[in-house]
Amino acid sequence: MDAPHQQLAATLRQRITDGVYPPGSAFPSIRSIAQEHGVGAGAAFLAVDILRSEGLLEGRPRRRLTVAHPVGVRTLTDPDAPWPHSHGDVEHTRVRADDDLAVRLGVPLGVTLQRERVERLDPDGRPAMVVTTWRRGARQGHASCRITVRTEAMARPEADLLGLPLGVSALVVQRTRYDADGAPVEVADLVLPSDRWQVAL
Repeated sequence: MDAPHQQLAATLRQRITDGVYPPGSAFPSIRSIAQEHGVGAGAAFLAVDILRSEGLLEGRPRRRLTVAHPVGVRTLTDPDAPWPHSHGDVEHTRVRADDDLAVRLGVPLGVTLQRERVERLDPDGRPAMVVTTWRRGARQGHASCRITVRTEAMARPEADLLGLPLGVSALVVQRTRYDADGAPVEVADLVLPSDRWQVAL
């Protein structure tokens, strides 16, 4: 026999399938789920976590959750093009260049860099990707760009911004922009949920 949280997850999953909780609607709180189904908050939390890991719910842990729209796969064809839609959270900080950034930007280890993290949104306002950019000084034009792609488990900052569980598989598009002399002027990591995106270069 399944554990209580697994039984509860199955019940809630069926309600989503039946349209009781339609795509885009607010999902009940963990407290209200626990009260309605006569289970503890721990079991309710685990059941909701199962639905999040399956991609049925979107949102940040312990905050407002919504029922996910069916996943559509989009294709990224030009990681160097301007984003045609709006953005969500934007964070500006200064960081010291670690080994990876020092090599990618061709700067001394420990030099101060400008860092910008932007949550890019789909046309319907849902999080689509997170882009983190590093550069030494002010933003400047570039003459060329190099792109590499790899997969990895999504880290907490990106997972939280995208409303996804920690460890979900992501495509990481590394973009390096160069000036006319071939010197790197900016590097960026575009983090895309791998179940929603493919890359065609």
